[in-house]
Order: sequence, then C-alpha cells, then structure tokens
Amino acid sequence: MEGKIAVLGGTDFVMPFSALGVDTYPVGLTAGDVVENARKIISEKYALVVVGENIAPQAEEVFDAYEDAPTPCIVVVPFTTESEGYATQALGEVLKMATGINILQNS
Repeated sequence: MEGKIAVLGGTDFVMPFSALGVDTYPVGLTAGDVVENARKIISEKYALVVVGENIAPQAEEVFDAYEDAPTPCIVVVPFTTESEGYATQALGEVLKMATGINILQNS
C-alpha cells in the first residue's frame, strides 16, 4: 500500500520526522491549533498519521470519525515526556479491533 505520512505534534516531536522527509504538522498545546491541523491532515488524505501522545486528546474529536475507516491509520505514540497511558490505551483499542481481544489488558 502506498500513501503519504503525516506527523502531528509539538515541534520537538515532529522534528526528527521532518528530517526524514515526512510531512509534519508542528502545533502548540492549544486545542484550536491541534484541531485545525488535524482537519488539514484529514483533508490531505494521508494513509498514516502519527500523533504525539501529549496532543492526542485534543485531536481526538477530529480523528474519532475515522476510527473504523481503513485510512487514515492513526497511531498515537509517546515522546520525551512521561507517558500518560493514552498511547497504550489507543494501541490496545486498535489491537482489539484487529484481533478481537485486548492483548494489552492486565490480567
């Protein structure tokens, strides 16, 4: 599968991806800035969207509508700040959808 990749997050988060030639969307921590850039990403029809965990809750209102769609594949990842568990929860939900069980759930 071919497609474009977008990275949404703070400047420090997106910088390494920019060096790789990936389309980056650096944002501040304001919800308006995050939502505006998330909508731009959706309108550009990216195949993969990498989102920094610290801004993912603000982008959720835009990306939730695409949760069951094959594209874009939205992946939330932690960065240099301490993880708040949002990335793990998001990954667990994707894995549950793919496998039918939550393999990351504590026994």
